[in-house]
Amino acid sequence: MEETDRHPDTDASVSGSAPGLDAHPAFEESLTDELAALIDDGRTYLEAEAAFQKTRAKLAGKSVGIVVVCAILALILLNIAFLALAVGLVIALEPLVNIWWAIAIVVGALFLIVGALGWIAFRRVSLLSAIFASSDDTKHADSEA
Repeated sequence: MEETDRHPDTDASVSGSAPGLDAHPAFEESLTDELAALIDDGRTYLEAEAAFQKTRAKLAGKSVGIVVVCAILALILLNIAFLALAVGLVIALEPLVNIWWAIAIVVGALFLIVGALGWIAFRRVSLLSAIFASSDDTKHADSEA
């Protein structure tokens, strides 16, 4: 191949840089400016996102507080309702049997209900502990193998 047949940009492509980039320093400055602007936009986005999440967390915290207060008040009122029911049952049973037997019947029925609920809870906890114990045993057996 003769010297006159060569393309003028062949040397630039052989050296590893794109043809004509060395001749345009404004292109490199523009690229760095764009990258700096992109980084600045990213920082602005992260700051805005952090502020949004903080506001969201504050709102969620207030909502959780309201939910907790409402749940506590509901439980207190439920307790008062059950007390009123128990007193009403005692008053209703008093003409049929004397007052002491009415109290004994109501308290005994409440103890039976509490015992049944406690037994159900105990069985569920036993079942859950058995489930988790069997999965822990499986993990230990897998790690030993």
